[in-house]
Amino acid sequence: MNEQTTYQVYSVNGPVVKARGGSGLALQDMAFVGVSRLIGEVVAVSRQEVTIQVYEPTTGVAPGQPVAPADGPLSIQLGPGLLGGIFDGIARPLRAIEKAGGAFIPAGLDLPSLDGEKKWPVKILVNPGDRVEGGAVFAQCDELGAITHKAMVPPNLSGEIMEAAPNGNYTVNQPVALLRDDQGREHKLTLAQKWPIRQPRPVKLRRPVDQLMVTGQRVIDAMFPIGKGGCACVPGPFGAGKTIIQHQLAKWCDADIIIYLGCGERGNEMTQVLEEFGELEDPRTGKPLLNRTVLIANTSNMPVAAREASIYTGMTMAEYYRDMGYHVALMADSTSRWAEALREISGRLEEMPAEEGFPAYLPSRLAEFYERAGYADNLNGTEGSVTAIGAVSPQGGDFSEPVTQTTKRFIRCFWALDRELAYARHFPSMNWNTSYSEYLADLAPWFESRFGPDFAQSRERIARLLLEENKLMEIVKLIGADVLPEDQKLIIETAKTIRTGFLQQDAYSPIDTYVPIEKQYRMMELILHLYDKGREVAAKGIPISQLVKTGVFELATRAKYNVPNDDFSLFEQYRQQIDQAAAQTVAQNTRQSQGEAKV
Repeated sequence: MNEQTTYQVYSVNGPVVKARGGSGLALQDMAFVGVSRLIGEVVAVSRQEVTIQVYEPTTGVAPGQPVAPADGPLSIQLGPGLLGGIFDGIARPLRAIEKAGGAFIPAGLDLPSLDGEKKWPVKILVNPGDRVEGGAVFAQCDELGAITHKAMVPPNLSGEIMEAAPNGNYTVNQPVALLRDDQGREHKLTLAQKWPIRQPRPVKLRRPVDQLMVTGQRVIDAMFPIGKGGCACVPGPFGAGKTIIQHQLAKWCDADIIIYLGCGERGNEMTQVLEEFGELEDPRTGKPLLNRTVLIANTSNMPVAAREASIYTGMTMAEYYRDMGYHVALMADSTSRWAEALREISGRLEEMPAEEGFPAYLPSRLAEFYERAGYADNLNGTEGSVTAIGAVSPQGGDFSEPVTQTTKRFIRCFWALDRELAYARHFPSMNWNTSYSEYLADLAPWFESRFGPDFAQSRERIARLLLEENKLMEIVKLIGADVLPEDQKLIIETAKTIRTGFLQQDAYSPIDTYVPIEKQYRMMELILHLYDKGREVAAKGIPISQLVKTGVFELATRAKYNVPNDDFSLFEQYRQQIDQAAAQTVAQNTRQSQGEAKV
């Protein structure tokens, strides 16, 4: 604890406060500003003064008011009780704040992240005399029936267990073990630990991203997949469906823990998440999905400086659960609003602006965030991952703006949303021509171990048909579709089936809202089988329109609704119907040709 408390406010510029007259504050240290003891963080230090960004409204702060150093850098409390909670940008629990101060957050209210009075049924896993290293699990308890919460030795601590409490009910602040480190100092181990939000938690080894994160969304899993531990960007203009996609991913992806970060977005969106996740049943546990979700709400009307800190708060929580051996998905909505907070603070700090007014260090800050994602071997021998999915809101849908272009340097999965698709009610509104995933090669062994080489080949053929349709549509716009040869008409008809029957997904359908990966594979097979039969028909000079009239294209389109997710036997029946329709079309055309010849 710093003893020096003689700093005084010298100037106030929005969330930026300068203080003079003392010593002892270092870069990234926490400080309490003004008579209300507002929470802030030191962002610049000179011989004469320190500059502090304050995470609360600075209304009422005036020159001459005291600035008191806090204990170390900005840190949050980690432990059981995070799941199911909703926090602000610096991890203060909003439900507890409402009880203490009402609907509006009072100034200077410094509450711990965890409930210090709630008792947890704890099982102690160590005994006196045991040697433990950083990251070792010394106790565990059930957290909301969603996961087993593992209390770990802080990563920078190791030594011998001197005392261990019996199994029982304990609060997060009660000591349950006593550790003596190699220097002979004793440390009380509790269920909770503090960690600086801007410091990544250490791991033993970072592993390649080679395990698919199944989302149940066909356009993602089949066309533009992301691996566990990967990074994805979801750019799109207003109304393109960024929040809808992130909600779907949070509901259905096979991550163990969801960290949903509302960064500068509208408050009603966080309200919607709270209501939906509280009502939606978790397919794993049968309990509310909110029980394995952490919500961080720093909405557009909250202090802009706390918005800048919020993504580090979310990433620190994600790393904490990763260290237990869980797979975590972090949804940041949106990093554009976070970058705007950087720009505003940078302007108040009078820093030299770069492109479009953003600070010159925007790339390094984005890199600091996305590089903390990954698949890792943890210090305690478990495996875990943090998958980061950040939404970007480029003004006017311009993907050439700095935040989108800079983000592309640090991610390998680009899910570009299209306003026209969204307005046409095509969801997910992901543009298959501009989106890409660089994880395809890394995930190829995962797909091959389950489907052999067929999945990759089917995906490649689907992508090729969509690309050929895009080229053909330029011709159709100029001269119409009637002049095209039958094989090209078949490509357009098949691509339409792919778009409406495979890429488009209905979030309100109990069958189509989530689709297992095997059904996705069989749907691709069915569409490609239809295309192959259509080629046989077209090769005989028969108009494709005759095959379309049989209804088989509509049959393939409706398969997403008609085939249940736990019984795929209908696919074989559909293949037979396609074969019969193709054969009947050929036979009918042959009879007509023979009749015309006789005449």
